[in-house]
Amino acid sequence: MSETQRTPAKNTGRGRPLPFWMVLLAVILVAVNLRPGASSVGPVLAELQAALGLDATAAGVLTALPGLTFAAVGAFAVALSRRTGINGAVVLALGVVAAGLLVRAVVGTAVLFMLLTVLAFAGMAIGNILVPAFIKRHGGRRLPLLNSVYGTSLALGATLPLLFGGVLAGTGPQGWRLSLGIWGAAALLAFIPWVFLMWRAGRDPVATARRTRTGAKMRSSRIAVALSIFFGVQSMHAYVQFGWAAQIYRDAGLGQGQAALMAAIIAGLGIPGGLLMPVLVARSPRLRSYIVGLGICMVAGYSGLLLAPDTLPWLWAVCLGVGGFAFPTALALITARSREPQVTARLSGFIQPVGYLLAAMGPFAIGALHDISGSWTLPLALLIASAAVMVGAGIIAAAPGYVDDELASGGTKPRSHQ
Repeated sequence: MSETQRTPAKNTGRGRPLPFWMVLLAVILVAVNLRPGASSVGPVLAELQAALGLDATAAGVLTALPGLTFAAVGAFAVALSRRTGINGAVVLALGVVAAGLLVRAVVGTAVLFMLLTVLAFAGMAIGNILVPAFIKRHGGRRLPLLNSVYGTSLALGATLPLLFGGVLAGTGPQGWRLSLGIWGAAALLAFIPWVFLMWRAGRDPVATARRTRTGAKMRSSRIAVALSIFFGVQSMHAYVQFGWAAQIYRDAGLGQGQAALMAAIIAGLGIPGGLLMPVLVARSPRLRSYIVGLGICMVAGYSGLLLAPDTLPWLWAVCLGVGGFAFPTALALITARSREPQVTARLSGFIQPVGYLLAAMGPFAIGALHDISGSWTLPLALLIASAAVMVGAGIIAAAPGYVDDELASGGTKPRSHQ
């Protein structure tokens, strides 16, 4: 029996098919909770440092924690799903996110805050890896729609804390706690429907496929390697923008409110990007041309910040936001370049830890280069150069083909018989 034919020996739930409206709601509920834990810190970072005694180094570590945790924990998400099922793993993830975000909002020490932040990010890491496999399993002919909803919901979850964080923080001396804790309550609200979904759908057979050597096999796929680079570089850009875009604008002379608005524009454009790009990935024969266009927008945005940051600040923000359409493109390619749901899960588990490791290194490296050079010229030049790397990898990843076929043939090698 082939790997794709294997089914679990025991179903731990009712195993009834899920109606599409339930699948759609489930994707929205989990996706909007996979980013606020990270993006909610920026608007209240100064208040957080003052209240918990975080120095600049600790604050830098805090901004790098999402990528580091996503990379470290994400590598084990597929293995976890073999024990719990994909549905069970997502339920566990949402519970961990809710607990970490709610409790960290009330603690009084930096160490506890950091530990609870890592806990919450660990839950998000599991969701990052397994939701694409859930979508592949239940999407069918509506796969592009679910990918659009997923990407849009992720962008919405990243944007809302940037828009409302300052407002919530301004409600009182402890308003920064409300600004952080409200996203834990949102994760708790998503946890309850997912428990019902797990009870109804049972143990997902995708998660119980025979164990394989994911890393070794995925490295033999040219598409998988290119997609990991594409995902990784765009992730680095996204988290650099989350962490430093507002500061770059402020250093150019913009006020705090205007700089925050520019950062919100960059993040908010991920919402239309999440709607549009999965459809283009599924249907457009010119996808590689669009990827080149995204790279051009990214270069234009960084060039504007480098040469005239205070002249047309909104234009540079729009360019960077459109360049950020690379993120939903990468997510959609995970499902578009794999046939079987278990390959989707393995592909997601291969590329996302690489991507988020780069995402963790990016903000730290850019901040260090700024400190060493005393300006944003060198960091922005590096970001412009890395955009070319992203485009090159994206062109390879977007080429027609399937990771499943490359795994079967050993990538570019002749098919082996085992």
